[in-house]
Amino acid sequence: MVVTQEFHLSTQGFCDFHNITQAVAGAVQAGGLRNGIATVFTPSATSAITTVEYESGMLRDFEALMERIAAQAWEYKHNERWHDGNGFSHVRAALLGPSVTVPVVDGQLTLGTWQEIAFIDFDNSRRQRRIIVQLVGE
Repeated sequence: MVVTQEFHLSTQGFCDFHNITQAVAGAVQAGGLRNGIATVFTPSATSAITTVEYESGMLRDFEALMERIAAQAWEYKHNERWHDGNGFSHVRAALLGPSVTVPVVDGQLTLGTWQEIAFIDFDNSRRQRRIIVQLVGE
């Protein structure tokens, strides 16, 4: 079986984290997947999906790390071409990637004790984001 679902988020940009674990678990339940995989994907070049321990200190540490790796204030060739000021967001999103795949066993996501699925919007303005969950298995 292959089932594709989606949900939407309103985001603020600038390393805006959203814990989407429950939404993905809901998609698994609604899709009737017992065993297989759930791929979670964002069709966006300025956002990413990963797993984290969704805790306020870690979220602040992550934001500080992103600023050290791809600072907003740097000069980006992307900004020279498009004049939209979000070159940093494209670099950050590319580092993490647009998706994560989680095994599903007995209808449950097989995440670790502290592991959560996070959507991160790196862009420099508010956005409406689509999250696609594709279930493959039985």
